[in-house]
Amino acid sequence: MKHTAEKLGGGGMGVVYKADVKLHRFVALKFLPDNIAKDRQALARFQREAQTASALNHPNICTIYATWTGCCSTWSPWGPE
Repeated sequence: MKHTAEKLGGGGMGVVYKADVKLHRFVALKFLPDNIAKDRQALARFQREAQTASALNHPNICTIYATWTGCCSTWSPWGPE
């Protein structure tokens, strides 16, 4: 990822950013807050949400490419716009 372009929005389950990636396309990145990322039930709900959305194929629904859990945050790249 080159840089984070802009914050798109946020809510109880995290904050979503629009980012420019090396392939010159935009993706959305969803970062979970620490209290959600450390809560096993909330994290399982996030994983189910990502799995459900990744099974869908429609022009008005973004594609989920992956989820990661790292030392600092849990996030999911969605794209392209």
